[in-house]
Amino acid sequence: MEVNKLFDEYYEKSLFQGGSTCCPGCGGPMFWRMALEAIGSNSIIYGDGPCAGCAIRNIKLPTFGIHFSFAADGATGIVAALNAKGRNDVTVISAAGDGATGDISFGKISAAAERNENMIQICIDNEAYMNTGIQKSGLTPYGAWTTTTPQGKEAPKKRIPMIIAQHRVPYVATISVAYPRDLKAKITKAKSISGFKYLHTVMPCPTGWRFDPAKSVEVVRLGVETWAWPLYEVENGVLRLTLKPKQRPIEDYLKAQARFRHLNKEQIDYVQQEVNNERQRLLDFDGKSVIT
Repeated sequence: MEVNKLFDEYYEKSLFQGGSTCCPGCGGPMFWRMALEAIGSNSIIYGDGPCAGCAIRNIKLPTFGIHFSFAADGATGIVAALNAKGRNDVTVISAAGDGATGDISFGKISAAAERNENMIQICIDNEAYMNTGIQKSGLTPYGAWTTTTPQGKEAPKKRIPMIIAQHRVPYVATISVAYPRDLKAKITKAKSISGFKYLHTVMPCPTGWRFDPAKSVEVVRLGVETWAWPLYEVENGVLRLTLKPKQRPIEDYLKAQARFRHLNKEQIDYVQQEVNNERQRLLDFDGKSVIT
């Protein structure tokens, strides 16, 4: 009985209600449940409606959305309205998927970053247009199967966090649901900073990535351990790696997902070399400015 009471109290206080329409194993509900603990109740969420973003409908806060071609624009309007009312106590969150962030609305996000709008822009990155049929996006990684790249994507994933950092915004960070403390600490820091803040979270997608839904956290943890998804922050232009795990072979990460099962040894070796190069680059810049 006491256990049931604890659960009731937790869900009553939680800013995220259960019963989302996301697929089993989707990282969306996991992310928002963690993120909202750091974001707090005095916040407004603007979301574009990516697949994992369907969880936004379960948030017990004011939420708005127009279309994913208006990512950052809608939140900019909310910020302007709050400024007109003399309100600087409300945290404005703008959430968009990888397709909106890296492709369709990139210009609008870039413009908001250039203006240094006082908001937190979050990319919910499941590495494809999952809610419209698993088509590739600019953030789909090299070699990944999608319905529009049946032999594997030939181009590399766009490095959006580093591109946003070049806008000289005060804060950029990568996060993962596999590392809740790191995730919450970065959101808390972003909330305390005035100006444009950008957070990029990898979002496990069992349907599009083709793995057992029970292994969502395990798969994205492998992404961090293999350095396919490094965790870092760029504060006022200075990069800091927030986790430096002993590197596991990239094959461990690729073989955990059937979207990479067609890759041959030569292609896997290529991916490993690219990851090694990026890892070394990040280590070289750790504690230094990345602004060019």
